[in-house]
Amino acid sequence: MDAYSLRPDELPDLAIDTLGSPMIDSPLIEGGRHFIDDDEKVLLYSHSENLKASKDTGKELPMFERAGPRRKIFFEPGKLNCGIVTCGGLCPGLNDVIRTITLSLLWQYRVKTVFGFRYGYAGLSSKAPEEPVLLTPELVNDIHLRGGDILSSSRGPQDTDDMVDNLEKMGIGLLFTIGGDGTLRGARDLTETIKKRELKISVIGIPKTIDNDICGIEQSFGFSTAVEAARSAICGAHEEARGAWNGVGLVKLMGRDSGFIAAYATLANSDVNFCFIPEVPLVLEGENGFLQALEKRLDKKHHALIVVAESAGQHLTGKTGTQKRDASGNIVREDIGLILKERITQYFAEKKKPLALKYIDPSYIIRSLPADSNDSAFCVMLGQNAVHAGLSGRTNMVVGYRNQYFVHIPISLTILKRKKVDPDGHLWQTVLETTGQAQRRFKTGHD
Repeated sequence: MDAYSLRPDELPDLAIDTLGSPMIDSPLIEGGRHFIDDDEKVLLYSHSENLKASKDTGKELPMFERAGPRRKIFFEPGKLNCGIVTCGGLCPGLNDVIRTITLSLLWQYRVKTVFGFRYGYAGLSSKAPEEPVLLTPELVNDIHLRGGDILSSSRGPQDTDDMVDNLEKMGIGLLFTIGGDGTLRGARDLTETIKKRELKISVIGIPKTIDNDICGIEQSFGFSTAVEAARSAICGAHEEARGAWNGVGLVKLMGRDSGFIAAYATLANSDVNFCFIPEVPLVLEGENGFLQALEKRLDKKHHALIVVAESAGQHLTGKTGTQKRDASGNIVREDIGLILKERITQYFAEKKKPLALKYIDPSYIIRSLPADSNDSAFCVMLGQNAVHAGLSGRTNMVVGYRNQYFVHIPISLTILKRKKVDPDGHLWQTVLETTGQAQRRFKTGHD
């Protein structure tokens, strides 16, 4: 079995929580909309090895509810106040999701109001830095054409009871939380407090991670845009390298714990000679070390292109024992790009060999870009399915993409662990073949 896949024995209950039985006819009936039945399911596993392991447990095969509009809904739309909150770092597609949720709520379901809470979970507290924004079709009309986040964001937890007090005070019945695993943990805590108070407030998550590292889902919005933008940076680095004797282009890409952006960007630009990700040890020196392999590459071709994910080779920083964390609890990584730049420069200086190294870090430019066409379309489908789930009375869940379908996933699964690149899996093996690297060893690469 894939070492980085979800094992059947570690899966939480995949059933989705609800606020009660839906008894109200959906307003979408008027438009002759196709509806999804509650018994329509999507298999978690598609690979035969995973399916066999799941069958061996003696339990039913794990399946997700299929996402989509239901014929019966829980909330009476004309009396429903809704809220949207975005947390964590910027990501291409945030405005697309906000716009889609707002328009779906107001135009498809004709809910009473939609509020946008400013600056993350801080905006839900009694000490919010700014009042919530009333989201209207006019306000969100063209926000999908630009990057950033019209609601702004923040990191760090807030008092859960205080946030629920505010939701209750404002009469919010449906809250959409857009963010990564930290945001989803906060959403889970909100639902637990709401349940203890026996309140009828639904919390629906939309997974947001540019790194594509949320457990249980195949694709997250922003990832496609990041790979496309990274490709441009890599192309520039390649031309810089080829334009000088012993030229080296070194590009650092996002990937706090997972190397999906670096891996896919490398495949999208097959000129890359060395790719480093957090999941695979970065051997710097020795017989099969990277520096020696880079030297051989330059001796032969006189140019090289390197892509490194931001948290690869953290053992080289000398600070692995320290666990400094940001406001969201994420470990703050040292800048491996600058460390590699320094070590490469030092190595060739000691060898008395010429070197023209250009270091490029496009991270903050990439994450603030507008979504590309693939992400924009994906965001529309995510947002619409989130609205359908919320109106049906479901809660404590996220809308995700699995086995070519949008599905309902319990938050407990998405925060189980980080999704990572399997060093022995097809993706990484393809990267190694493309760059000319051998697994855990380095060769001089290709032209």
